[in-house]
Amino acid sequence: MNRIDSELIPSELDRISLETLQLNLGRVCNLSCWHCHHESGPERREAMSRETAVRIAGALDELPVKRLELTGGSPELNPNFEHLVRSAKELGVSVAVRTNLVVIFEPGCDFLPGFYRENSVEIIGSLPCYIEANVDAQRGRGTFKHSIEALEVLNRMGYGVPGSGLVLNLVYNPGGDALPGDQGALELEYRKHLGAYGVRFDSLYALANMPIGRFKRLLLSRDRYEGYLSMLKSSCNSRNWKSVMCRRMATVDWSGSVYDCDFNLALGLDVPGGPVKIWDIEAGDLAGRPIALGEHCHGCSAGKGSGCLGALA
Repeated sequence: MNRIDSELIPSELDRISLETLQLNLGRVCNLSCWHCHHESGPERREAMSRETAVRIAGALDELPVKRLELTGGSPELNPNFEHLVRSAKELGVSVAVRTNLVVIFEPGCDFLPGFYRENSVEIIGSLPCYIEANVDAQRGRGTFKHSIEALEVLNRMGYGVPGSGLVLNLVYNPGGDALPGDQGALELEYRKHLGAYGVRFDSLYALANMPIGRFKRLLLSRDRYEGYLSMLKSSCNSRNWKSVMCRRMATVDWSGSVYDCDFNLALGLDVPGGPVKIWDIEAGDLAGRPIALGEHCHGCSAGKGSGCLGALA
């Protein structure tokens, strides 16, 4: 049954429409962050092939998608990243990239800031805290310093500068098994602390840590997994269900398979009636269909809610 415990009515979690398509280009990444639900890193080999990228680009023309989000891993490390961006822009689809920011300093990636600007790519940059020690603890020593340097580069390109039309948003994740604080208050703190470096950005998105992947293993190692799940369930805000991201978007993995969200992809949780490839979907096919649910979904409904664009409430 399409519900979690007794807290959801099945009709509340049907997809309303398919406005955003999220493409996961693979688990290859230059970082190995401990909160990563895909357990991405330099040693991973899952990556989208050229054939799959071409088929997905062709499928975009047949779908009512207004927005394309590229994610990973680090999506920029996939050799098909540029092709997918350009293909979407030619179709009039807006493009956003979920980036770890510091990828622009990887060998052969120094062209990325200019490529972002040339194609008006919206940047959603992961910076899980404004405090250096916290970021380095989550992502690796020196990552905060390089993140600031990356943001300075993007600011010089015009990103985050009022009136430029170049959007730079940042993403916050809690440093442990707690819900994010108030998104507005956090954004003010980010502006104060990053402003000391001269860094500018448009908005902050506060996201909850999902109890899957590396974060789940961390919780289990500290005997805090069941406690975290209980906290998420007890913090459930039923008003958030109408706004969860899966109701207006879908995720496609590096093989072209469709999932209800990137978290379901990480868990291998197929869409109901799946598996199915994106090029086998016709316009409107996903609208009105039920969404596959699991205990991790409480992470999206708890407290102020959590989605790809931050708090829901």
